[in-house]
Amino acid sequence: MSFSRFALSLTPRGVVQDRLHLGMKKELNSFCPSLGLHYLCTLIYNKHGMDGTKRPLLGLTLEELKQVAASVGMPAFAAGQMAQWIYRKRVTDISQMTNLSMRHREALAQDYEVGTSAPIEAVRSVDGTVKYLFQIGTAGAVEAVYIPAEDGSRATLCVSSQVGCKMNCLFCMTGKQGFAAQLTAAQILNQVLSIPESDTLTNVVLMGMGEPMDNIDHVLRALTLMTAPYGLAWSPKRITVSTVGVRRGLERFLDESECHLAVSLHNPFPEERLSLMPAERAYSISQLTDLLRRYDFSHQRRLSFEYIVFRGVNDTPRHASRLVSLLRGLDCRINLIRFHAIPGVPLEGVGMEAMTALRDYLTSHGIFTTIRASRGEDIWAACGMLSTMKKEESQLPPSL
Repeated sequence: MSFSRFALSLTPRGVVQDRLHLGMKKELNSFCPSLGLHYLCTLIYNKHGMDGTKRPLLGLTLEELKQVAASVGMPAFAAGQMAQWIYRKRVTDISQMTNLSMRHREALAQDYEVGTSAPIEAVRSVDGTVKYLFQIGTAGAVEAVYIPAEDGSRATLCVSSQVGCKMNCLFCMTGKQGFAAQLTAAQILNQVLSIPESDTLTNVVLMGMGEPMDNIDHVLRALTLMTAPYGLAWSPKRITVSTVGVRRGLERFLDESECHLAVSLHNPFPEERLSLMPAERAYSISQLTDLLRRYDFSHQRRLSFEYIVFRGVNDTPRHASRLVSLLRGLDCRINLIRFHAIPGVPLEGVGMEAMTALRDYLTSHGIFTTIRASRGEDIWAACGMLSTMKKEESQLPPSL
């Protein structure tokens, strides 16, 4: 395999990006064997992808855009112009980058595209919530949910990080799909940039389909581009990332990002949590809280624990007492969440009276606790519901 021109960039602690062909990965590792296990080798070249598709500019850092600019004969400062068009002005086509010369735009468009794509479906709730569905090649579809506050003070987008999920939590519809693919940073960012309400967003939460810490390379890249001055330039305080507790990814997130963290807890007793969340076997909740105690959450960075309340499963005084002891000494909050019923799962939610009693107990024992308002219940609000329905529809035989 040979390339007429290429630029090699190195990113600490990465792995070869999945957009590179496996054979290309092997050649790169043999090209720099002393770095292959510890660094990300990114090849930027002036030919189409091995499958004939153009390369997306979305998801590239400023340095990588400089390499792209050089590969088509543009000056280095054109990288900043491209970044402005992609991340700030949110254009959808290279022809719209009007401060680049026509000649450079044509050269760029031969091998690259912006890389955004509109959602294939939108389902609107009576409360203003909108669930968007994005197609991810042949792997399937992912969901992003736009959630405006009732008083208009906030507009949050819940985005996905994987097609399907490996964690297989009992209460999650996405886990029933199995795992299909990792989302690239471009595909994560596309959810933010390609909805009609993009310009109104105040917050992003990575709490959609998939486990973010199981796709940590692309998630960290997406977070970098959301917070970088040349990217969306958001404060990390506007972004929250969730996890069930994938240790390696979580440690990297805590060390390499300043965004908020939300931990899916759902039961304070290891054996009972295991029955809900198989990830407990690999990394227990006690190990997870021990890790979190090594970090400072007393300033701008916030730590929260998500707790879906199930009738007769995790809503007893015994569970409330154990939550207090488990989280003692952590600067954190608990978000209590009503359960959205999903087909085939023998779990039930509780009424508001029980939610309120649990909130009041936890708050009176020193843990700031809120009840998250349920939104979009009329549009398959539970994570994975809409994409599962579409997947099942696509598998039906054609009608006679």
